[in-house]
Amino acid sequence: MEAEADATDADSLADREWRLIREESLPGPMCMALDAVAAETAAAGGPRTVRVYQWDPSTLSLGYHQDPADVDWSFCEREGITVTRRPTGGGAIYHDREGDVSYSIVAPAAELPGDLMETYELLCRPLLDACAAMGVPADFVEVGHPELYQPACYLRELHPAHDVVYAGRKLSGNAQYRRRDSVIQHGSLTYSVRAERTLGCFTGADVTPEEYRERVTGIDEHSDISREEAVATLEASLREWADAEAGTWTDAELERAEEIAAEKFDSDAWNRERVDPLG
Repeated sequence: MEAEADATDADSLADREWRLIREESLPGPMCMALDAVAAETAAAGGPRTVRVYQWDPSTLSLGYHQDPADVDWSFCEREGITVTRRPTGGGAIYHDREGDVSYSIVAPAAELPGDLMETYELLCRPLLDACAAMGVPADFVEVGHPELYQPACYLRELHPAHDVVYAGRKLSGNAQYRRRDSVIQHGSLTYSVRAERTLGCFTGADVTPEEYRERVTGIDEHSDISREEAVATLEASLREWADAEAGTWTDAELERAEEIAAEKFDSDAWNRERVDPLG
C-alpha cells in the first residue's frame, strides 16, 4: 500500500521523466491526435508529457457523447470554425487563437490515483498555481450553479471535480480520458471571453451573450497580463509541477499523429457520427 501511495504522490510523479512541449499552434485534429500519441509514448515507457497548445484555425471541440445536431454546421463553415470531437466527455468548447489557452497532462495510469476526484485534484494543481501567479486565484467550484444550456461546456451545471471558477464565474473546464494503460487530462483556460462566437456555434441556444458573460469569465478581465505572458506562466507552472525538461515530439510521433488526425479526428465518421475509424 505504501508503494501505491508513493506512486500517486505529486513528488513521486516529479521523480519520473517528464517533458514540456511549449505552446504549439495546431489544427483541431492534431491537437487531439498528439494527446493520443503522448499517451502511447508514456504507456510504452517513454516520457510523460505536459503541453500547452493553441487551436488554429478556430475550432469547436465536441464532447465524446455530443449530439452533432447541437452544432450549427452552417455557421461554423461560414465563420471558418472547424469541428473536432474530443475523446473526453462534457459539452462543446469554442477555441480560438486569443480566447483560450489549452493544456494537456499525459501519464501512465498506474502512476495516478484510481479515484477520479483525487486525480483531478492532483492534475489541476499546476493550473490553479498558474492562475494564482497571474493574479487570478481561482479554485474548484464549491457552490452549485444551475445548467443554462447543456450542449455548451461552460454553461452546464458546474461540477466540483473539474470546473474551476473565479469570483463565482467559470474560468476553466477540464476533462479526463482514462485508457487501460494511460490517462490524458486536458483543459481550456479562458483568457478572453468569446460569448457571441461561442453561442453562434450552436443550434437552439436560448442564452444571450450577456447571460453567457455572467456565467463565464476570462483572465483578461482581472489581470493586465498578456496572453503570451499567461501562456508562459502556465508553461512554467507545468514544468515546475512535473520537474519537466523542455522537449519536442520525435519524428515518429509526429508521423503517427498525422495518421491519427487524418484517419480519426478529421473524419466525418468520428466528428458527425461518433464512430471511431481506428476501432
